[in-house]
This record gives sequence, C-alpha cells and structure tokens, in this order.
Amino acid sequence: MEAKFFRFLKIVGVGFKARAEAEGRLLYLKLGYSHEVELTVPPAVRVFCFKPNIVCCTGIDKQRVHQFAAAVRSCKPPEIYKGKGIMYVDEVIKKKQGKKSK
Repeated sequence: MEAKFFRFLKIVGVGFKARAEAEGRLLYLKLGYSHEVELTVPPAVRVFCFKPNIVCCTGIDKQRVHQFAAAVRSCKPPEIYKGKGIMYVDEVIKKKQGKKSK
C-alpha cells in the first residue's frame, strides 16, 4: 500500500501511551481513564507508533486519514490549562492562566 497522506499525533501527559497492533489495524490508547481505549482503524488507513507518545496515521485517502486522526484526537482533546491530551504535531495550543490565589 502506497502511503500518500500523513497525520502525526502527539500524546502529552504522564502515563499517556499509544500502541498499534495487528499490523496497524488496532490502536490502543492509555489516556488516564480506568480502561484502555481501543480504536479499530478503517481499511484505507494504517497506524504506526514510533514512540509511545507519537502516532502516525497514513494512507492514500486524505479524507479518511484526517477523519481517523480527528477521531483519535477526540478521545482526549488537548486541554488549555496544562496542555495535556492528544494533539496534532503541528498544532499550537493557546494556554490559559489558572485562577490566581490571593
């Protein structure tokens, strides 16, 4: 399968990990929930994990690659106070200041 389109996702957070299994057909995410999140990868998309915190979605159909990447990101979108969660590598998170103590 020739890979044309890529989408890299970065996982930020203590103990947050991803692993791909079954030749990139299954993606397991540890995101601080009580269970592991299991995602089935659509047929036109392949998934690789270079490091436990970097996920690469690749394929020949741009729409499907980006849609699956968005589905992965929606499992734990980046939060604005600490910047933890799943974000695209080229994404910039505008952080907010927490509430100030007197």
